[in-house]
Amino acid sequence: MARSGPKLTRIANTLGVSAATVSNALSGKGRVSAELTDRIRSIAAELGYVPSQAGRALRTGRSGVIGLVLPDISNPLFPQIAQAIEFAASSAGYGVLIADSRGDIAIQTRAIERLIERGVDGMVIVPRRGTRIADVGCPVAVVDTPSTPGNTVAADHWDGGRQIADHLVGLGHRHLLIIGNNPASNVQNDRVGGLRSALREDVCAETLWIERLEEVNGKGCSLGLAAKVAEGVTAFAAVSDLHALRALTELQRAGIHVPEQASVTGFDDLIWSLVVTPALTTVRMDMARIAAIAVEALVQAIGADEPEHSSVGAPVSAPVSKVPMQLVVRQSTATPPTTATPPFVTQGEQP
Repeated sequence: MARSGPKLTRIANTLGVSAATVSNALSGKGRVSAELTDRIRSIAAELGYVPSQAGRALRTGRSGVIGLVLPDISNPLFPQIAQAIEFAASSAGYGVLIADSRGDIAIQTRAIERLIERGVDGMVIVPRRGTRIADVGCPVAVVDTPSTPGNTVAADHWDGGRQIADHLVGLGHRHLLIIGNNPASNVQNDRVGGLRSALREDVCAETLWIERLEEVNGKGCSLGLAAKVAEGVTAFAAVSDLHALRALTELQRAGIHVPEQASVTGFDDLIWSLVVTPALTTVRMDMARIAAIAVEALVQAIGADEPEHSSVGAPVSAPVSKVPMQLVVRQSTATPPTTATPPFVTQGEQP
């Protein structure tokens, strides 16, 4: 395809005007009559003229690119978030540069610095667990959880946990094991908190944190779920689909049938949650809505007229948007077995 420069000259020669007049008409600048502007734009469309992004950047001082910092691109959840952000940004006329912090605070800091060096107009940041995003040198939209300081938009993780608890208790489960990965995660804590908030007094719930268990027994160790079933646990509520899959696999290898002998639930509705056996009951995020709100807030900050109103260098200042989650009931949950052992312990946390 021909470059924009020659096409600009062709448009000018066709109409007998200067290239500067054509440029002004297409950019909306300068004094060009409405009639001539319409003619210029019509011919530009016929020739397939595409304005130069580099030229636009020189005129406006903006790159037309936003950065996206993710905490772990190997987690199947985050490519889905990246796709939603890219679509929302593209719809707003922005390109996206993606960086992966790989779950490391220092790498997250360097990733942000590199994006600043590349001249991004702003950033969407999904922070590494437990970290707070402050002054980074450009407008920032934070996508984490409503309890995170400086958060812009998030799924309503607390209510998602409540929906899972309502579902399991409604089926008749009275002894639950909540499975999290790390208590330093704001998202996981909100999901666990939502689960616990909806439990009745006659329901026993323990919490198992995988990383704490692995510190003692090694990476990939058994979670001891078969023993929990023997103690009377009838439902395992994981705070992510990845941990639910681990629980499901461990139970099945121990000869425990899901959901006949124990129910399993997850979070996030990852792409494979529908095709595992049994298909996983989980909670789905509205990623398209979350991405649209994040990008809209960021674009507004980037385009603010006054620097003191643009939130430059800090997270976008706006009321936190909580996007509802949706319970998706599949085959991994059912009523508990009638022979389940009644719980004899109070609600607590397993070390």
